[in-house]
Amino acid sequence: MNFQQLRIIRETVRRNFNLTDVAQALLTSQSGVSKHIRDLEEELGLEVFVRRGKRLLGLTEPGREVVAVAERILLESENLALLSQQFSRKDTGTLHIATTHTQARYMLPPVIAQFKAAYPDVRLVLHQASPKEIAAILQEGRTDLGIATDTLDDHPGIVAFPYTTWSHAVVVPKNHPLLAAGPLTLEAIADHPIITYDEGLTGRARIDQAFERAGLVPDIAMSALDADVIKAYVELGLGVGIIAAMAFDAKRDHALSLLTCSHLFDPSTSSLAVRRGRFLRSYVYRFIELCAPELSEQVVRRAEIA
Repeated sequence: MNFQQLRIIRETVRRNFNLTDVAQALLTSQSGVSKHIRDLEEELGLEVFVRRGKRLLGLTEPGREVVAVAERILLESENLALLSQQFSRKDTGTLHIATTHTQARYMLPPVIAQFKAAYPDVRLVLHQASPKEIAAILQEGRTDLGIATDTLDDHPGIVAFPYTTWSHAVVVPKNHPLLAAGPLTLEAIADHPIITYDEGLTGRARIDQAFERAGLVPDIAMSALDADVIKAYVELGLGVGIIAAMAFDAKRDHALSLLTCSHLFDPSTSSLAVRRGRFLRSYVYRFIELCAPELSEQVVRRAEIA
């Protein structure tokens, strides 16, 4: 038994049992992948995978236990490497953060500036992804820290910490009728085509829930991944935009007007999350604390083992 065999069975599950994809991910041959799997099964004296001919369809009952043990072994081997780096190169390394466009563009810049001033020799890598993808990236150990809204709770392998609450806002072109309509209502918004986030992104569920509770069916004329795209099309007069309020900059967005609507949509909470059991370098804890001063290293460590 060796680490490569364990990596292969772990990657086989992650790649939905497609051995071609496994071989590509691990930079090896498909025949080599198949041989490692057969050798491991022979050594263990059991079948890890359910087969139909040469195709792998899923995990056997003992296979599920084997994969769980392999995950723990590989995680601890990765932790040993990180532990070594912590003591040999304390303030150097790479911090990987998986987050959304909204967080990367509007929430994190001041934090990153402070962090880089304190840790100039730490390379920062931002992985932009959807909220659902961020949870998977964390669980697979491909990032140190995940930051997203709504999707990082209730994962057994993830420890999430709420760190900021924010609201949606409406953006319209200058001289738009909504600016003179008095107190903003959902009914008034629903009278216009709406441009907002794709489903599953940046609190979109709260937007949908608000209209549903009011018995309204809004005309979602366009949806997009990020606020910059939404604002661009609002500026063209194609609809009323609903974005995260933090995404509006009065100087940059001088052609648009912002209408607060925190009374119409429930607030959203963004969370910081780490993989349970993963060793974190000291600068990861410091980055978390810069985002939320109440989340000290001691608080995070205590939650990780709870």
